[in-house]
Amino acid sequence: MKYIGAHVSISGGVEKAPGRATEIGARALGMFTKNQRQWKAPPLTEETVTAFKTALKEANIGQDHVVVHDTYLINLGNPDVEKRRQSLDALIDEARRVEALGLRLLNFHPGSGLGQLDEHETLVLIGEGMKEVLAETGTALLLIEGTAGQGAHVGYTFEHLADLLAYSGDGERVGICLDTCHLFGAGFDLRTPEAYEETIARFDGVVGLSRLKAMHLNDSKIELGSRKDRHEKLGEGYLGLDTFRHIMTDRRLNGLPFILETPDPSAWKEEIRMLYGLAR
Repeated sequence: MKYIGAHVSISGGVEKAPGRATEIGARALGMFTKNQRQWKAPPLTEETVTAFKTALKEANIGQDHVVVHDTYLINLGNPDVEKRRQSLDALIDEARRVEALGLRLLNFHPGSGLGQLDEHETLVLIGEGMKEVLAETGTALLLIEGTAGQGAHVGYTFEHLADLLAYSGDGERVGICLDTCHLFGAGFDLRTPEAYEETIARFDGVVGLSRLKAMHLNDSKIELGSRKDRHEKLGEGYLGLDTFRHIMTDRRLNGLPFILETPDPSAWKEEIRMLYGLAR
């Protein structure tokens, strides 16, 4: 079974998110737990936590189908000691907020050495940071999001993702989130049955499908191998609807949360309906 949802707003409080997911027919949920463009936020109150858990239960969405995204400011690969410390503290706080809400999956972008470190040095630094975050928290599962490789960002090859798993200790609390737009930007084709199977087989061989814990579903405004991340509505970009048909009918991916991050929230209800249709 596929669990499909979208990354919904938390305007008015995190407890509003499950209801917004219900309104668009979602069985999975993507969300922030704080303002994604600020370093700090007030602690979650007991009242807020209780309200969120109640709303999630009423929405009939399981904790393993909620994917929390961290703030965009975090960069564990930053070579500046003080700025990296700020990122580490922020990700530890994000993980603790996830745990307070009774959730598990915390998705983050691996980061960049900002042109001051080579890719290997950057990957080692990020892996060491992940180790610290895991040591300072209890149950949150860190999901490394594969990137398109824009700028100096690492995480755009499957080898990078495998290295990050290894450098972080390769434990049960680390996994991968793949984004279809990022994959396409990084040069992985998904459009034909043969190309899709080749990409999935390569991921399985290098990383392992058992490490895949979530997917972001986005079409792409940019052509294959652009190394850029530009989301488009499903079926209106270079990936096309066949890509999402391959994903929805792939039984190896059953049970995962699939989160839309397409640019038009008013289309999410129809996109979710369409994806479930493709799955059938």
